[in-house]
Amino acid sequence: MDALNHLQSFVLSAETGSFSAAARRLGLTPAAVSKNVARLETSLGLRLFQRSTRRLTLTEGGERFLRQVGGPLGALHDAISEAAGEGGPPSGILKISMAPSFGRRYVLPLLGGFVERYPGVVPDCHLDNRPVDLVGEGFDAAIGGGIELTPGVVARELGHIYIVATASPAFMQGKAMPGHPLDLAPLDGVVRRSAGSGRLRSWILRDGRGGEGLAECQPRAIFDDPEAMAQAAIDGIGVALLPMPHALPHLRSGALIRLLPGWRADSGPLSLYYPSKKLLPAKTRVFVDFIVEQFRKQDFAALMLPD
Repeated sequence: MDALNHLQSFVLSAETGSFSAAARRLGLTPAAVSKNVARLETSLGLRLFQRSTRRLTLTEGGERFLRQVGGPLGALHDAISEAAGEGGPPSGILKISMAPSFGRRYVLPLLGGFVERYPGVVPDCHLDNRPVDLVGEGFDAAIGGGIELTPGVVARELGHIYIVATASPAFMQGKAMPGHPLDLAPLDGVVRRSAGSGRLRSWILRDGRGGEGLAECQPRAIFDDPEAMAQAAIDGIGVALLPMPHALPHLRSGALIRLLPGWRADSGPLSLYYPSKKLLPAKTRVFVDFIVEQFRKQDFAALMLPD
């Protein structure tokens, strides 16, 4: 097993770019991971990394060795884990990433049923608006949009997310209802700052008949969270271009009204992401199946259609 541990230390160090990150994944100290890699280099007679104070860089030989052992090692590790757990119920810590407001509204209400069905699995939920590195940060699953499908990651689409223009009835009182996205330009707006770029988001709305237009307002308040945007719009601060998961409850209650019916922007799929493995850990497999089942039961994809 020493050789397997040395290989694991090497592969995770290569994937994450540091001994410290690999150590967190393995439950070891950075010094122990560094020592494992050094012993592997000695046994191979090959230098695998160029080391610096900031980051590890694979040598040419290290890159070649990683290509040769990365896949087989993952399959071997999965086979050992599967065999060790065979016959027993799914168990272990399940590390999940999701956006805060979406997670609280659509995912966390499902967890009671999940832990009741699988009491041996402990969800470790990380609520963050940033896209995570699923493999590098050791997540078992992530729910959201815009996560890069890097090698080793697969996605199950749960629905498509559309952006719609909304405002409170009080804000629109005495104002002409817009008939085209360009009509939003003079109105105060509740706008969103991109977590990745820091820039203010704008959207091209389309009407499905070939019409399109840039939807931009005069920034009156700026947020990095769509649920906060929705609340600001309800409070009458301005027009908010909201994803349907955050707009829908308030449109139903009447706290917000839809501007520009028939117009929407496509924000892409909302997906459940998880590592691509031939033998998924049982805890991950049952979570993926459970979430897909629950979203289908709720007909989430149909609910997210604006029109």
